[in-house]
Amino acid sequence: MVTVVELFQAVDVKLMGSLNRDDLKKICGDKFPEWISFPVFEQVKWLNKQLSKLWPFIADAGEAIIKDSVEPILEDYRPPGISSLKFSKLSLGTVAPKIEGIRVQSLKKGQIIMDIDLRWGGDPNIVIEVDALVASIPIQLKDLQVFTVIRVIFQLAEEIPCISAVVVALLSEPKPRIDYTLKAVGGSLTAIPGLSDMIEDTVDSIVTDMLEWPHRIVVPIGGLPVDTSDLELKPQGKLTVTVIRATNLKNQEMIGKSDPYVVLYIRPLFKFKTKTIDNNLNPVWDETFELIAEDKETQSLFLEVFDEDIGEDDRMGVAKLPLNELEAGTPKEIELRLLPKFDMLKVKDKKDRGTITIKILYHEFSKKEQLAALEEEKRIIEERKQLKADGVIGSSMEALDGAAALAASGVGAAGSGIGGGLGAGVRVVRSGLSKTKRFMGRTFTGQSSNHKKSGSSPPANVVQD
Repeated sequence: MVTVVELFQAVDVKLMGSLNRDDLKKICGDKFPEWISFPVFEQVKWLNKQLSKLWPFIADAGEAIIKDSVEPILEDYRPPGISSLKFSKLSLGTVAPKIEGIRVQSLKKGQIIMDIDLRWGGDPNIVIEVDALVASIPIQLKDLQVFTVIRVIFQLAEEIPCISAVVVALLSEPKPRIDYTLKAVGGSLTAIPGLSDMIEDTVDSIVTDMLEWPHRIVVPIGGLPVDTSDLELKPQGKLTVTVIRATNLKNQEMIGKSDPYVVLYIRPLFKFKTKTIDNNLNPVWDETFELIAEDKETQSLFLEVFDEDIGEDDRMGVAKLPLNELEAGTPKEIELRLLPKFDMLKVKDKKDRGTITIKILYHEFSKKEQLAALEEEKRIIEERKQLKADGVIGSSMEALDGAAALAASGVGAAGSGIGGGLGAGVRVVRSGLSKTKRFMGRTFTGQSSNHKKSGSSPPANVVQD
């Protein structure tokens, strides 16, 4: 006999089954496993048992790889004002990640694509030594939690081991979450102003610019020469953006008005910057830029409005435009509302910050244009290497603030010295180019490199051009 309680439970279960993914997120939060709302994700408890047994060996290997390969990346992403970022301690701990579910996303000829829902609430011991002009302080990352879906593509081969290459990336939707707290070891976080925000921005830039789909790491397997060109990331199109004006900006100054400028980008390490308009909350820039897009369906255009100031510039507001909203070959004028942050879930301040108006046109590359963009990319990489070797810039992130130094160097910069870009009349900040050779669709090999950066040892995995 069915009781009243059982009847109500059956009704609740039926109602839960009718909810979509967004409804479940509102009820359960962001931490629910993907297989709850997507039954195609299969639970793999047996795999988690094996992963726990293998974790001590995986952790040892991972620590060596991370230290050798990530420290040079931290050096490239090092923000202005920081002279060094290095690991002083690195242990991945004893707690293995947990795989909540796996789905086979598609089966193409010669390829298997899998999405892995990964959760890691580990106990790592990670200490980063931060050297600045004002102080040197070790910072410990505590309470690290990772929530992400990893896309793995297996390129199949006819010979053993039957897999010729593996592609790894983090899916951009749902957005990867990396939560942690920062603690100063033997000091205070206030010793270096803005340190917490700096580390958060650096971690976000590295994940977004290197690991988040469509960006990926391509790893050949088996030791045999393999053509991985079809797996690598390639320029897909060109975005022509005219930053027209901003309206009703929120003043950041106690005396007078703000001096706004705009930074725009698709990838964090390829940023563009407008001129600064002094003492104006309704500035008109009317400047045009060209940006390269690798995947129109998943990437977005990001705009950040700053108030130029002595010391650190204040962020006045941000806006985001998904590229999949654009139609190729059709110009569009858009007014975007400025927000405090891109992730509004963590923001309580919903005050009006004004708007920014842009004109935008997306052009899809032909095969010939794609190859030309790749060649231009290689040329810029060599320029950046030379600038770093000559000491004109210390890191890729300094290029945005170091436009004057770039002009003074006389290396390939035209006009104002910020660079000619890929099109005439376009001002581009050449940032992030040294790392493009290591990531952005290039392949990893297990061989050692003869190239050495000053003050650092060569990474364990180096790039095959």
